[in-house]
Amino acid sequence: MHFIIDAHEDLAWNMLTYGRDYTRSALETRRLEADTPTVAVNGECLIGWPEYQAGRVIAVFSTLYASPKRAVLDASEKIFYLDSDYESAHRLYWQQLELYHRLADSRPSHFRLIASRADLREHLALWESPSAQAGRPVGLIPLMEGADGIRSPRELAQWWDFGLRLIGLAWAGTRYSGGTNEPGPLTSEGRALLRVMADFPFTLDLSHMDEAAALEALDLYDGPIVATHANCLALLEKETRYRNRHLSDRVLRGIIEREGIIGIVPFNTFLKPGWGRANGSRRAEVPLSALADHLDHICQLSGNARHAALGSDFDGGFGLQSVPPEINTIADLQKIADFMIPRGYTDEAVAAVLGKNWLRHLETHLPA
Repeated sequence: MHFIIDAHEDLAWNMLTYGRDYTRSALETRRLEADTPTVAVNGECLIGWPEYQAGRVIAVFSTLYASPKRAVLDASEKIFYLDSDYESAHRLYWQQLELYHRLADSRPSHFRLIASRADLREHLALWESPSAQAGRPVGLIPLMEGADGIRSPRELAQWWDFGLRLIGLAWAGTRYSGGTNEPGPLTSEGRALLRVMADFPFTLDLSHMDEAAALEALDLYDGPIVATHANCLALLEKETRYRNRHLSDRVLRGIIEREGIIGIVPFNTFLKPGWGRANGSRRAEVPLSALADHLDHICQLSGNARHAALGSDFDGGFGLQSVPPEINTIADLQKIADFMIPRGYTDEAVAAVLGKNWLRHLETHLPA
């Protein structure tokens, strides 16, 4: 069984919004949340520490996320800021980064922060140690989703010193960039932020950025570039609601040319246009082969398997009811191999997609 690195999980958001405890199993969380409003809004839980162990999920990019009030997805949303209240955005994002530190400090057997190549080497050694068969900590690499929490480029050093390693400029549109359902280019503030981000360098996450902004960033940004959780627009041409949420081949080729990686999301709405729980769609309509189609599309564009990977976004506004039927928990992401090997992919290529591509990125771009 290969190891998995998942490039996008909203752990802190779920802990603060729904009180989820990711040291327990996903199945226990489902039992505790049965018949509660949480399931109606966010779906049944897909992730938990025992499932990380069963699926050999060695690390996740753990997000800092808050929505501007105009774009909240549900009236029960707790973590939002008024549209131009960047002090509140800063507080909400910083609160989540502090939460990851507390989680790693209080439960070191379950979670640990990874901020450097030295941390990563130690972490890999723990997973490879025969004495750790009973359980290993899951690595957390902090990722900011939507940059309104950064009040000024001058404070980037503070974020870097406290362990933030990846920044996405947009979720909805921000003062830095056009975003999902709010198209537009980089702003002057966005260009200024990118110039300073490159000095560290932070990894820039193009997920949620509008195509105009993403293409400009590919030309402008000198640091590493990825898309942690974004699917292929070419396979979703009939998509309307989230059209600029997905990546055109032009953006995908730009990421590939920059030696970047794209994490594909196993969310049925992002795999089949028009799919949705609210209109009675069923899980069986979107088999895991649809996810393999997106992975394959990236591999075909690049001519190899070095740029396709996973960014599940599990528990990020959807759950069990909204993923392919072969998936019960995150451990089942291992089943992707069953849909890639028959297409001619080698075991080595499957290992790259599941985790080794993200590992290569971390080994290359984390500080010493």
